[in-house]
Amino acid sequence: MLGFKRIVITDHERGIHFKEGSLKQILGAGIYRFWDPLNRQKIVNYPLSQTAFNSPQLDIWLQQKSDLFAEHFHIVETDADSIALIYKNKHLQALLPPDSRCVYWREAFDIDVKTINISADFTVEKTTLEHLLLVKDRPEFAKLTQDLHVVEVPEQHQGLLFVDGKLQAPLPAGVHGFWSYQHTIAVELVDLRMQNMDVQGQEILSKDKVSLRINLSANYRITDALKARRELGDYEGYLYRGLQFALRQVVATRSLDDLLADKVALDKQVFKGISDEITAFGIEVVSVGMKDVILPGDMKDLLNQVVEAEKVAQANVIRRREETAATRSLLNTAKLMDSNPTLLRLKELESLEKLTDNIGNLTVYGGLDGVLENLVRIKAA
Repeated sequence: MLGFKRIVITDHERGIHFKEGSLKQILGAGIYRFWDPLNRQKIVNYPLSQTAFNSPQLDIWLQQKSDLFAEHFHIVETDADSIALIYKNKHLQALLPPDSRCVYWREAFDIDVKTINISADFTVEKTTLEHLLLVKDRPEFAKLTQDLHVVEVPEQHQGLLFVDGKLQAPLPAGVHGFWSYQHTIAVELVDLRMQNMDVQGQEILSKDKVSLRINLSANYRITDALKARRELGDYEGYLYRGLQFALRQVVATRSLDDLLADKVALDKQVFKGISDEITAFGIEVVSVGMKDVILPGDMKDLLNQVVEAEKVAQANVIRRREETAATRSLLNTAKLMDSNPTLLRLKELESLEKLTDNIGNLTVYGGLDGVLENLVRIKAA
């Protein structure tokens, strides 16, 4: 009919009624007729599938029509110290950053809002973090989660949380999340497993003024990462310098011969010198061992000569000892033969047997007795 307007609003829509440009009411699903011969009224349909409601005039309407909007919309606002997680039908729909506002249709879905004060607690609660990790890689959430700092601490490691450059707390193994809207978040990983440190080529003077170069190895583990990092900063550098200093102290009190003769005692002294000091900072030194003792070229030649002379002397002692033993054995044999004629005779026959083994032809004069009596003669002294 001329002058009447017929408007249809479906179940999945809502209509906003404007008269002469001013918002009058919000209409639900149905069929509406308006007498508007001068075309001064208009109804704009908004689909409920677009959960969030946006309009250039939204700020004005919220101020002038606050009761009307409170009836039909969820109004979510955050200040500078808070963020909001928007759940639609129990599923995470959006993340509202600080100093933001968003308006959602009440009739469309079951909307839940979780507001988080990030000035007091910037740690993401475990359940919330799991929800965020599920949607983090979706394109529509890429911008929303860009201020979510996620870090994974591996097993047998500990994380050290730094907020705005200040060491805050240790983090156990697992996945952790932090809001970085107002803060600079960093996590340093510390390995809690057994580790090895080599102290290379330390030039040290022994007690007898011999210049040595010693390589040292130490096994250690971090027992309190927070204390080690907070009180020492570069705890690995501190441990390295501590091993150097302990090694110098021990070597300076020992001669070269003592060092070469008992390396185990040196290891124990270095271990004791560093262990008591470093334990107070959350570091446990498990073992210390001297790997190499490197001598200067001329000192090495002299030491080789000393070793060679010692070995020659030992060989001479052994040779003389064996000669003495052999002579003593011969003397004992002679005494036995002198006191026992039968044994002497047997020894003569044994010598004759050995002699005949090397003779091709043997001419005998005087019979067997001549052979036995004249071939081998032993005269008493």
